[in-house]
Amino acid sequence: MDFDIIKSTEDKMKKVVEAMEKRFQTVRAGRANPSSLDGVMVNYYGAMTPLKQLATISVPEARQLLIKPFDRSCLGAIEKAIFESNLGYTPNNDGETVRIVIPELTEERRRELTKQVKAISEEGKVSIRNIRHESLEEIERADLPEDEEKNKNAAIQNLVNEYNKIIDEKLKEKDEELLTV
Repeated sequence: MDFDIIKSTEDKMKKVVEAMEKRFQTVRAGRANPSSLDGVMVNYYGAMTPLKQLATISVPEARQLLIKPFDRSCLGAIEKAIFESNLGYTPNNDGETVRIVIPELTEERRRELTKQVKAISEEGKVSIRNIRHESLEEIERADLPEDEEKNKNAAIQNLVNEYNKIIDEKLKEKDEELLTV
């Protein structure tokens, strides 16, 4: 059981890092990336529906996204959802598809994006700390001998340090990606 606590803690921390990396992908770095539209929800006949369930999203050029809906009647709703998503995109509706030309990132916008990425990484670190707290409580409830409990607590803290370091490295990589022109 004791080994399971540490193993499950590490698994949870891995998932936090994976989720953070996935969120990092939605922060665009001046290139067209269909995953940047993953969080866009469209009001489709009164139900909030993810954009990727309503249309195919392709990248015809390096700085352009092309959205071709399965049902042309929802073009206006898709255009409105993208505009209201605060991604900095201006959708263009041509009657059959929605085109998004990705604007060149300004220095100010790059700084905003780095702040956004830092906030995402900080959320990851908070999640790691919450996992540590839960694991320490679980170890305490296990009624282990004192020295074994200290060893488990130290192992959990080592995991926390390791995963915080990973988060910092991922943040540094994404910052460099965002700040390179």
